[in-house]
Amino acid sequence: MPRLPAIHNRQDDDITADADVDQQKEENPIAESISQPHQHALLYSVDDVPPWHLSCLLGFQHYLMMFGGTISVPFILTPALCIEENDPVRSAIVSTIIFVSGIITLLQCTVGIRLPIVQGGTFAFLVPTFAILNLPEWSCPAPEVMANMTYEDKTELWQLRMREVQGAIVVASVFQFAIGVFGIVGLILRFITPLTIAPAIVMVGLSLFGAAGNMAGKHWGVSALTIILVIVFSQYLKHVKCPLPTYQKEHGWGIKKLDIFTLLPVLLSIVLVWTLCAILTASGALQLGSPARTDNKINILLEAPWFRFPYPFQWGLPTVSVAAVFGMLAGVLASAIESIGDYYACARLAGARPPPVHAMNRGIAIEGLGCILAGIWGSGNGTTSYSENIGAIGVTKVGSRRVIQAAALMMMVFGVLSKFGALFITIPEPIIGGIFCVLFGMIAATGLANLQFIDLNSSRNLLVLGFSIFFSLVLSQWMKAHPGAIDSGSQIFDQIVTVLMSTSMFTAGVLGFFLDNTIPGTDEERGLTKWLAHPDPNVETSNEESGRELTQCTYEIPVITPWLKSQKWAAYLPFLPSYQPDVWNRKTRSWWGKSKDTNGKTAAVQMSSVELTTA
Repeated sequence: MPRLPAIHNRQDDDITADADVDQQKEENPIAESISQPHQHALLYSVDDVPPWHLSCLLGFQHYLMMFGGTISVPFILTPALCIEENDPVRSAIVSTIIFVSGIITLLQCTVGIRLPIVQGGTFAFLVPTFAILNLPEWSCPAPEVMANMTYEDKTELWQLRMREVQGAIVVASVFQFAIGVFGIVGLILRFITPLTIAPAIVMVGLSLFGAAGNMAGKHWGVSALTIILVIVFSQYLKHVKCPLPTYQKEHGWGIKKLDIFTLLPVLLSIVLVWTLCAILTASGALQLGSPARTDNKINILLEAPWFRFPYPFQWGLPTVSVAAVFGMLAGVLASAIESIGDYYACARLAGARPPPVHAMNRGIAIEGLGCILAGIWGSGNGTTSYSENIGAIGVTKVGSRRVIQAAALMMMVFGVLSKFGALFITIPEPIIGGIFCVLFGMIAATGLANLQFIDLNSSRNLLVLGFSIFFSLVLSQWMKAHPGAIDSGSQIFDQIVTVLMSTSMFTAGVLGFFLDNTIPGTDEERGLTKWLAHPDPNVETSNEESGRELTQCTYEIPVITPWLKSQKWAAYLPFLPSYQPDVWNRKTRSWWGKSKDTNGKTAAVQMSSVELTTA
């Protein structure tokens, strides 16, 4: 959107801006210290428009950062769908999830939360997906059975499972969409505490250790080298700047130092180890059939078409079962809660005010819509905001929305280039296993980071945390070892209970939620004092005028906002910029008062009738 002219009445502007922030904080109690505006000067804030070549360059960088995490999802998902390693459809699934991520990213930063947030595949959906596919009717046939199946039979085998996952994602995501559209986010957050979030997010990482170990164990030397490089690049060399040639019209050619190791540690590690494996393959150092060879899946690259346009229902119409939907709801809720924290962090780094309630509701609704589209397109996964790309804003000092829009367009273009997706499917699995070991560990650590708000010297908190994590592990592993243990006589009920009890993330979150909200404890002990701490309304962004402009227009929907504000009905919809909570509250109180008066008059008339009749 174009930048607004400077406001001449500075005093009135200060009062208006502070009043807006106070109202936002009352409606969004979770806006803790992470929502304070970023203090370091930005080169481009959220509403600024960098030159097109800079937007494309930085957009490509954001694309590369999200690519490593996004392609990991099909690698871990396809074996559970009974898709063989050499099946070319794996590249089609990679292209589909990248293409859909581009669509959702464009929607989110244009009409959703309108912050520079990248959307991509999420591991939170994998945990319930595995619980669904572990049901007896969805277990994969034995390898010797699959070896005797025709290609058409194998295709139907995995498409049946994909359609079941698609249906669960679509229906469960409707719930997330409704949460945003009807403004239920604030109500839910009243009961969500650090001891609810921490166990659930921890179990997302810990429950995937089996997949990481299976892939890494195929060649521990290659996977160990990958792990070492990721750690060295992201930690030991994070302050090292690499000189790169640059060109400017005013100054000509020059040298600029970039934090390349901070921005792309995963991608650099993959490329280096992949190159080493290619050299060892070409020289014959790796024996035929070794999982570390780069030519094991070369037929996928050769057989993949250059262009393939992903389309809705490409694997057939989704199927819906009650058990699968209930299980997938756990992933939807975990993803939504995690995204709310990302919104505040992104606003701070991009130089924006904390998001108002209407923007946050709209962001959650768009994420729900994105997961619906991901299910319809057949990606086998949902989408969520990427914290890694939010961190890149703090490094590059560029928080422009236009950069993320450029990245979204690149995702859509590369999603159509089928050869590009097939190329990354040929990455040796030990490399992916090494990446998983680091990524899943970081996911678990992200959940534990929520413990900074609570009192870890409290035996109450230690009980809630330890029991929630340990018992969810015990229960999920026991359910996996005894798949037919639940037998009530109702197949639908048995499937629902089996999926929910097998989803460790769901069990840990429910236990943490119940115990923390029922066991007595002070707000300071539970971490609510710090968790609900309001940001200082007097803290401004580094550019005061920019801060005020962002308050006025950053979160408004382009073009239609002036018209919406002129419509009375738009004040009642919690996902529109014209939403006015005070108007809704006054109407509710007025209606409630009239209802009470009417009931009182009716009761009085009835009493008078009774008295007359008695007389």
